[in-house]
Amino acid sequence: MTLTMIVQLAIVLLALWVGSRYGSLALGAISGIALAILVFGFQMKPSSPPTDVIYIIIAAVTCAGIMQASGGMDWLIQIAERLLRKHPDRITFLAPLCTFFLTVLVGTGHVVYTLMPIICDIALKKGIRPERPCGIASIASQIGITCSPIAAAVVAFVTISGENGFAITIPKVLMVTIPACLIGILMASLASYRRGLDLDKDPEFQKKIADPVQYTYIYGNNATTLDKEVSKESKLAVYIFLGALAVIVLFAIFPGLLPSYSSIKAIAGAPAVDLGNGISESAKQIAGAGIVLDGVTEQVQTKLQMNLVIQIVMISAAALMIICCKASPKKAVGGAVWQSGMVAVVAIYGIAWLANTYFDSYKPEMQAMLTELVTKYPWAMAFAFFLVSVLINSQGAVVVSMLPLAYSLGIEGWVLLGIMPSVYGYFFIPNYPSDIATVNFDRTGTTVIGKYLLNHSFMMPGLIHIFTSTICGYGIAYLFHALGVI
Repeated sequence: MTLTMIVQLAIVLLALWVGSRYGSLALGAISGIALAILVFGFQMKPSSPPTDVIYIIIAAVTCAGIMQASGGMDWLIQIAERLLRKHPDRITFLAPLCTFFLTVLVGTGHVVYTLMPIICDIALKKGIRPERPCGIASIASQIGITCSPIAAAVVAFVTISGENGFAITIPKVLMVTIPACLIGILMASLASYRRGLDLDKDPEFQKKIADPVQYTYIYGNNATTLDKEVSKESKLAVYIFLGALAVIVLFAIFPGLLPSYSSIKAIAGAPAVDLGNGISESAKQIAGAGIVLDGVTEQVQTKLQMNLVIQIVMISAAALMIICCKASPKKAVGGAVWQSGMVAVVAIYGIAWLANTYFDSYKPEMQAMLTELVTKYPWAMAFAFFLVSVLINSQGAVVVSMLPLAYSLGIEGWVLLGIMPSVYGYFFIPNYPSDIATVNFDRTGTTVIGKYLLNHSFMMPGLIHIFTSTICGYGIAYLFHALGVI
């Protein structure tokens, strides 16, 4: 690595670190400062922003936000709460499964804020140390992102893989990530089952509740959503949302159902065309102008792409909820789902654009440094995914910024699919909103961010999950690849 390359990398990493300290919109916005320094200061050619992924996030988050505004999310939370209260002694296993599948359905882990106080309340009333279910439940709420058909990380993986010659569909991605992540959740739940002292044997907790004020604070509240009345319109909104997901999966499984249209495509390897007066156009530019030119461009029949399918279906479903379910668009904009989704859009916009600009400029150098390692141990890319995720709190941003680099190193698509669970590493430093909220929801104080920052309640279940799910994902992907499924 040259000194200039190291300095520029330090600028990128510094922007990510500062952005993570401020959080929220700062993650993407501060990346813009680093991008400006690279482009204007070092004359580095900027890459194209990841617009396809951003459009899909906007469509999916709009649909999920409208469903939340209709009251449909309350119904989903009620279903989960009934299951948990019916089997309170199994809360350590059932709680993470509930948060996981909520994220899988909605595409964002921020839907669990209503459920987390209920998990704490059930554990407390049953005498179970809340840290046990809460730690893994918070982790599971983020794990579900790599298993959701409408999550940015999954859609970005499919889109970028297709551009790099690995034709994979969303259902095939989920065939690997869902079982791998469920095994990871199970192992982390087993490790959490007897974690720490029971509440009746914990001297610190017993000392705390000896104070009448603290006792009232801890035991005096009752968190529940079962007293909320869910309207028919709210339930209809959920059915519309699930129907939209079913349509997306159906088109992904049976692409022959998609409409075809005529388009102009550049012929691979076609030279630039001299238009005279010193002006030349590439084959791609000529195709973009809709011109058919022998030996340069050709007319082909193209299937409607899945990224457009997701956008059309999600936006249409959102419109149906507004019309048929009395969902308020203003309320949706003020909801947690829509707001967190827009934060993710800005994060991916800034972070991925910055990272792609840097990696594209030094692709030959990166290939020279890493090719030997990834040729011998292609799964080692999982460590890079994890480390980048520790810095940027977005799995979608990790996929968008790192996957093109991974393909340029010659790593096969099935390998990258197998190690996809490793794109979740932002539990390592406990500054993510879901982790902080979980600590605050646990009135007993057993779910903590430790004195030394890294000794927190989410570290153990998080590491166990990442280790287990990545190994299992790699094994499942290898099996499917050997069978010719992927």
